[in-house]
Amino acid sequence: MIDTRSGFGAGLTELGKTNPNVVALCADLIGSLKMGDFAKNHPERFFQVGVAEANMIGIAAGLTIGGKIPFTGTFANFSTCRVYDQIRQSVAYAGKNVKICASHAGLTLGEDGATHQTLEDIGLMKMLPGMVVINPCDYNQTKAATIVIADYEGPVYLRFGRPSVPNFTPSDQKFEIGKAVHLERGTDVSIFATGHLVWEALEAQKELASEGISAEIINIHTIKPLDNNAILNSVRKTKCVVTAEEHQRNGGLGDSIAQLLSREIPTPMEMVAVDDTFGESGPPMKLMEKYGLTSKEIVEAAKKAISRK
Repeated sequence: MIDTRSGFGAGLTELGKTNPNVVALCADLIGSLKMGDFAKNHPERFFQVGVAEANMIGIAAGLTIGGKIPFTGTFANFSTCRVYDQIRQSVAYAGKNVKICASHAGLTLGEDGATHQTLEDIGLMKMLPGMVVINPCDYNQTKAATIVIADYEGPVYLRFGRPSVPNFTPSDQKFEIGKAVHLERGTDVSIFATGHLVWEALEAQKELASEGISAEIINIHTIKPLDNNAILNSVRKTKCVVTAEEHQRNGGLGDSIAQLLSREIPTPMEMVAVDDTFGESGPPMKLMEKYGLTSKEIVEAAKKAISRK
């Protein structure tokens, strides 16, 4: 059990040793973003901007002109909602090689409450032309993604979280942007999950298997670009779909998959996501239960999708 933000910190530390063009910027949250090792070991490449997130994005865009690869760090809400204009104009529209790295995403930010939680960030970022959107599921995958995006030329949004969660993917994995990962093969229902909900999907798979239902579990760590082939190949086999994410139903992973299926293979589909509401203050896992983001809801959604075939 370890938080995904620590995977980001470990990846950034590794990049500090191996890529001299990587620079890091933080908006007064070094500890929360696990950027302390990078700041200590490479002070000449670390910029503490303070509580000035818009300025941080502008500085990052400017640093790319000199060939630097800036990684910005703050909470997901402040990485997107607060600075959307600066990201749109200075990063996305200008095509700058900025890596926007965002912690404390979703409900699992917990006790800080609705003003700090963001459940809209994936939708905001995926709508920007040219923006890659990545939402890894555990520590190992977050570390691997952090390292890989340094070699990708163009803007990236990397989303991760605060709570300790199971670390179940290989430590030596090869992370590929835009390539989904099959975790379990199945024939009755396709379950596409992202971020913290990937583990919940695996737990749901066990429950479904005990009831004689064969579920295919696919980790969609890259929401944009979407792995259309993996999704369509799975759906052609199972004929029904469940999506699971710690995000608003509108604008998230389920929205993207629904668009794809409506064009290619109209398919019975259920979405496990937050249903058009803000969050609230509380223990992370209790919030996940209250807002219906657990294996229980995935099991129920799978049965409903199967019944609609």
